[in-house]
Amino acid sequence: MEMQLNQAIESFIDYLEMIDRSKSTQNDYRYSLSKFNEFLQNKHNGPVYVEDIVLQDLEDFLMYEKERGMASASRSSMLYTIKSFYNYMCKKDLCDKNIALLLEPIKVKQKERDYLTEEEFEQLVNVITSPLIRAVIQTMFYTGGRITEITNLKLEDVDLENNILHIIGGKGNKDRDIPISLKLHKILTNYLKNVRRPEVKTDRFFTTNKTGRVSNNYVNGCIRNAVIKLDWDKEISAHNLRHSFSSNLLEKGASVVSIQKLLGHSNLAVTTRYLHQDKSVLNDKVNLL
Repeated sequence: MEMQLNQAIESFIDYLEMIDRSKSTQNDYRYSLSKFNEFLQNKHNGPVYVEDIVLQDLEDFLMYEKERGMASASRSSMLYTIKSFYNYMCKKDLCDKNIALLLEPIKVKQKERDYLTEEEFEQLVNVITSPLIRAVIQTMFYTGGRITEITNLKLEDVDLENNILHIIGGKGNKDRDIPISLKLHKILTNYLKNVRRPEVKTDRFFTTNKTGRVSNNYVNGCIRNAVIKLDWDKEISAHNLRHSFSSNLLEKGASVVSIQKLLGHSNLAVTTRYLHQDKSVLNDKVNLL
């Protein structure tokens, strides 16, 4: 069966929808594969059929992205997408063999992210003037929630009576519950009582007065401005607060498995990349023997 690459890509995205992969995953896959299709169309001066693609085409595409300056982590993600796409095509008999299996893995150098101690986080909070943004970043720091998970929270997802934060449709379309600490309970109660005043109808928990929601870019912009005010030599974004949550819990004695469940990771290896301990703490650990 002859099929153009762009048609196979649409079929793959429809399949992802059918198996309930999240919209963000579908969009990521669509973006990477559309870049792949665009590259091959330019290389071959026209539409490309799946059965005409050879291993050299895949290698040329990944080399093209490398020469354009794409980071190794992003290229590794693209490689994973291509392999998933070819797995699907082989399963559906859209191609004779899985040439993507012959691609060499891309070595990704793990860069340790900056993270904040509790004291540093308090300094950050104190220079942010918006009560709304303070409440948003405190929620991220005290729950380890992803920025999209927190900004998408609905009023019904925040159960202050039972001290539970319901994350609905997180990464991988997975739901999870995160306990609300006593400290965070006070913050969220104060936010509802004294800060949340939307002028439009909205069921969002975190909302500006005018729009009925709060954007991820706005949150990250406020964090960047706070870091500049503090004159820190750190790269801090909303995602660093997730790393900070896990690292501070680890230092206070929480198990890696507990942290894994709170972060919503299915793979423990992913969780370990979120954990940081300074050398003095590590020195204390080896001296326990």
